[in-house]
Amino acid sequence: MTMAQDIDLKLSSYLYDLPSELIAQYPQERRDKSRLLVANYTEDQTTHAQFSELTKYLPKNSTLVFNQSKVIPCRVFGKKPSGGRVEVFFIRTAKSQNGFPVLVKGSGKRKDQEVFYLHEREFILTKKGNEYFGNFTEAIDLLDFLDKFGSIPLPPYIRDGLAQQKDKESYQTVYAKDEGSVAAPTAGLHFTKELIEELKENGHQVAYVTLHVGLGTFTPVKDEVITDHKMHEEIFYIDEENQAKIKSAKGPIISVGTTSLRVLESCYQNGEFCFPKGESSTDIFLHPGKRIKSIQGMITNFHLPGSTLLMLVSTLMGREKMLSIYQEAIKRQYRFFSYGDAMLLLRGEK
Repeated sequence: MTMAQDIDLKLSSYLYDLPSELIAQYPQERRDKSRLLVANYTEDQTTHAQFSELTKYLPKNSTLVFNQSKVIPCRVFGKKPSGGRVEVFFIRTAKSQNGFPVLVKGSGKRKDQEVFYLHEREFILTKKGNEYFGNFTEAIDLLDFLDKFGSIPLPPYIRDGLAQQKDKESYQTVYAKDEGSVAAPTAGLHFTKELIEELKENGHQVAYVTLHVGLGTFTPVKDEVITDHKMHEEIFYIDEENQAKIKSAKGPIISVGTTSLRVLESCYQNGEFCFPKGESSTDIFLHPGKRIKSIQGMITNFHLPGSTLLMLVSTLMGREKMLSIYQEAIKRQYRFFSYGDAMLLLRGEK
C-alpha cells in the first residue's frame, strides 16, 4: 500500500471544518432554485450555476437514475405509564419475529418488556442483545398509524430534528413512490416535475430504482482505518422496465444521489449490469481504493465530515479533489447537507 492509499483509508482524512451557518435549516422556496456546483474529474476548475440549469451541463443522452423510495413519518412521541415523555423511532416498517425494530429515546435506562403508550395504544419493548423491538398489544396497520401520528425524521442538524408540518412535503422527492425510507434520498429533493420533463425533452432518459434508506447509511464511522467499518444492509428493488432502461443506456449513466449509486454498483459485474429478480439487499461500502464502474457521473449534496457518503463521492473523484471542491463551496457560501445545495460530479468514461 502506498502512502497516498494509506492516507485515503484514514477517517481523519475526511474531516473538514464547516461554519455552522452554512448548514441549511430550510429548503429553498422552489426546489430547483438551489445552487449547483459542476465539477469534472479531468478539469481543475468548477462551474457555479443554478440547479434549474442542470440540463445545460449534462453529457448528451445521459440516463439519470433516481431512487423513488418514499420517506415514512417514522418518529412517534408517546409517554411512559409514569407520564414521562418518550420518543420511538421505527427503523423499518417490516415486522421481524421479535417485532418492529426501533430506537427509543427517553429518560432512564431501557428495560426488556417496558411499556409505553403511543397515542393511547399500548406498546411493549423487547430487548435482544443491543437491539430493541416493539409490539402493539392490538392489531395495527403501522403505515396507517405512522401516517396519522408520526413525524418526518429530520436529521439532528436540521432544527434539532424537530420537523414542522411543511417538512412532510419538502423532505420528500416529487417522484417518491415506494414507502420505506427513514431518511430522504436528498439529491432528488432539488428536482421539480417540470425539470424532469425538461430532461426528457432534451434527449435524456430517466430510470428509477428503489432503495429504502436505513440508518446504516448515516451510521458514523468510528474506526480510524475506514475499511474496518461495516455497513448495514439496505433493501433495494428494480422492476423490469427500469432494468431495461439502464441496460440500454446510449450515453453516460448519472446516478441521482449516493443511494442510486449503491444500487447500480451492487448490480454491476464483469462489465455489465446483472440485476436480481425481486427484492435484494446491499451492504456495499464505496471508498477510495475501490473503483466505481457503473456510472460516469452523479448528482449529490454536500455531506457530513467523516461520513461514508463523503468517502463514496471521494471514490468517484479522488479524495484530495473532492475536499478541494468542498473548500471552494465553503468559500462561496454554499448551503450544506440535506436541505442544502447540490453538485454535478462528472467522472467520464468507465
